[in-house]
Amino acid sequence: MNDAARKIQRIYLTLTLGNTIAASFIWGINTLFLLDAGLSNLEAFAANAFFTAGMVLFEVPTGVIADGWGRRTSFLLGTITLAASTYLYYVLWQISAPFWMWAVVSVLLGLGFTFFSGAVEAWLVDALRYSGYEGGLETVLGRGQMVQGVAMLLGSVAGGVIAQATNLGLPFLLRVLVLVAMFAVAFALMRDIGFTPERSTHPLRATRTVLSASIENGLKNPPVRYVMLAAPFSAGVGIYVFYALQPYLLDLFGDPRAYSIAGLAAAIVAGSQIVGGWLAPHARRLFHKRTSVLVLGALVGGVILLILGFTRIFWVALVLLALWAVVGSAATPVRQAYVNDLIPSKQRATVLSFDSLMGSSGGVVVQPLLGRGADIYGYPASLAMAGIIELISLPFLVATRRQGAAADRSSTEAPAPEEGSRA
Repeated sequence: MNDAARKIQRIYLTLTLGNTIAASFIWGINTLFLLDAGLSNLEAFAANAFFTAGMVLFEVPTGVIADGWGRRTSFLLGTITLAASTYLYYVLWQISAPFWMWAVVSVLLGLGFTFFSGAVEAWLVDALRYSGYEGGLETVLGRGQMVQGVAMLLGSVAGGVIAQATNLGLPFLLRVLVLVAMFAVAFALMRDIGFTPERSTHPLRATRTVLSASIENGLKNPPVRYVMLAAPFSAGVGIYVFYALQPYLLDLFGDPRAYSIAGLAAAIVAGSQIVGGWLAPHARRLFHKRTSVLVLGALVGGVILLILGFTRIFWVALVLLALWAVVGSAATPVRQAYVNDLIPSKQRATVLSFDSLMGSSGGVVVQPLLGRGADIYGYPASLAMAGIIELISLPFLVATRRQGAAADRSSTEAPAPEEGSRA
């Protein structure tokens, strides 16, 4: 890695650190926050489903902004939108707002996150390639995940402890403050490198064009298609399990107001992300194909959730949670590298956003479905159901493996972007 690539990596890790700390202040207590506001389990997870619906709705339009106005512009818009919608969440909690208000603001939260999805990763990959970096993407993305894990560890533990010492609303205000600070950091450090935005005076036409390009380079590209079709099952389950673990572990612990325990659950996931990020490049070297890591990760993750659904001992549940998170975290950078090596630079942010859209669409259905299951049968049964749903992704991952794409065996970067895409 040369000096230019190291600088790009430092900026990427800085942005990842700040954004994840901001986001994770509420990750350990979000479900408890919604329940404390008077929502039922069904309504709480339905609110989360509206959040993911917002991501589905706005992924393509914000992809147009990222590819047409620049990845830096998209990131800056994301910090401001997410800060404003998070503050509105705090206001709704104070006034014990009706469910429809939570649904509306949850959609706005989804909009905020869509400005980030695809844009930051696309910015990193194009900038690294332009700088002459020739190493494997798993290494850099794995480091990013390790930093993300550290940030999540700090933010989620702090959020849980602060909520227990004060109230469930204060971590939301802290998220707002950190996001405003990240706007200033990104404004000063982030520049589009190795990529020239192509602006359009016709937003609707540009959206249709980008959506068409996403389908052409995504769903019509068999190796990418099958990975995307697996996403609704794996991503939908991942979102539900993360938030369901908060009340589930509190039930096992026996103290419904031990908010620090909910923060501990998020912290264990964060620590597992650190381990998983470190394991990713090593796991990649153990297998000839990237898809082997993906298939094994989905299989082991689904089985762990099934076992977790029958666990009634608190500490055993924590160990299983850590194992589930490590497996998923180790597979994530491998998946990211695989998809990035399958798509062209010009539509990178858009296709990555479309991939995120596919995962979010699963969350729209899976979260309220499993939330209702938790209301009727309890959280353990809903986790076992989640394991079954995750296993449904296996046939799609096996199908992408059978395509024999060059990216499946690749361990280095694809060729540099075409001349027209250079800054």
